[in-house]
Amino acid sequence: MTSVHLEVADGVGTIRLDRPPMNALDIALQDRLKELAEEATRRDDVRAVIIYGGEKVFAAGADIKEMQDMDHTAMVVRSRALQDSFTAVARIPKPVVAAVTGYALGGGCELALCADFRIAADNAKLGQPEILLGLIPGAGGTQRLARLVGPSKAKDLIFTGRMVKAEEALTIGLVDRVVPAAEVYEQAHTWAARLAKGPALALRAAKESVDAGLETDIDTGLALERTWFAGLFATEDRERGMRSFVDEGPGKAKFL
Repeated sequence: MTSVHLEVADGVGTIRLDRPPMNALDIALQDRLKELAEEATRRDDVRAVIIYGGEKVFAAGADIKEMQDMDHTAMVVRSRALQDSFTAVARIPKPVVAAVTGYALGGGCELALCADFRIAADNAKLGQPEILLGLIPGAGGTQRLARLVGPSKAKDLIFTGRMVKAEEALTIGLVDRVVPAAEVYEQAHTWAARLAKGPALALRAAKESVDAGLETDIDTGLALERTWFAGLFATEDRERGMRSFVDEGPGKAKFL
């Protein structure tokens, strides 16, 4: 039985973690997550993606029992595959939203960090508790968290291993919206469905320009933006969008 699967409807692909009771991220789930992220990247019928752990929990972290038996040599080999599985999610060239319910700890928090937008339940708790195991985050937490909330706040969470509730997560920028628990997936789907109707190449260009620009200096980032901006003038979506603006006014173009 697969522990994570991809469901697609109306342009929205939901990558659903399904390893009860806590969606512990074991090796099999990590590998399958990478496969599905790559599938969502390839599929033309997937125009936006939701990462979802279900109504009760997003993901409570790595499978500690599985990790306990791994020595240094084994983790040297495995750590790259671990990071690659999360990076595959982060590099989906389409809008990605994490629908976070319950616990998103350790690898679960790191997975949420791979999304472009995070909608959290009012009962959500997020954190990077690896330090309490004598470890540090190993699936991108030291890098993506610091880029999202700043180094000082990231160090607070990573050094102490403490959990933050939804409202604090919103205050520090770890999540982007807090809603009642029963509405998390619905709100995530509304966000994703809206963008699924947008111009796919322009959204891809916007995502790559922002993400890649954060990794480089301003001049290189501006050059990347300039290249994408000019390149979009060769697309049918640009023609459709501008024609609609001139003929009908702003915001009425249909890109599907």
